[in-house]
Amino acid sequence: MISTKGRYALRVMIDLAEHDDGKYIPLKDVAERQGISKKYLEIIVKDLVKGGLVSGASGKGGGYKLCKKPADYSVGEILDQTETAAMTAVACLAENAGECPRAAGCQTLPMWEEYDRMVHDFFYGKKLSELL
Repeated sequence: MISTKGRYALRVMIDLAEHDDGKYIPLKDVAERQGISKKYLEIIVKDLVKGGLVSGASGKGGGYKLCKKPADYSVGEILDQTETAAMTAVACLAENAGECPRAAGCQTLPMWEEYDRMVHDFFYGKKLSELL
């Protein structure tokens, strides 16, 4: 399941893309337009900056802006940057799950792997520009 943090990160990225005029966009403006707490957005944009998806500047004229064109961002990379829980269908496929003792005889494992590939391919195939 995609968390509120991931969904809000997409809304922030869309807002920054829609209001891009080459200047930094104050987070308070994004918060007002999106109806999201500025405090919560500060946590989200920190992750987006850390991941190199947006750049930030403080002080007068400061705020945030995209580092690339909207067509150069996939929804998958945005969600991967902000989702703390693994975006996998079952725990045994999570990145740090370790070896499952039942994997060799698990009749459902191939189905879960296929499902995870479909979800991954869907989100990585969807561009931010398509959401504008």
